[in-house]
Amino acid sequence: MMKVDKEKCIGCGACVSLCPNTFDMKDGKSVVISDTDCDEALTACPVGAIVQVE
Repeated sequence: MMKVDKEKCIGCGACVSLCPNTFDMKDGKSVVISDTDCDEALTACPVGAIVQVE
């Protein structure tokens, strides 16, 4: 499962572009909308705001 650190997120939208079934934007920040993992988002986030949790 993925998690977004709201303090780090800058709202660039890279995760949403790569994984629209996992992430969406809300109030200018990324939010997780499903429990589907998307490894591409882990490396695409320019500030490392996305982490994988168990």
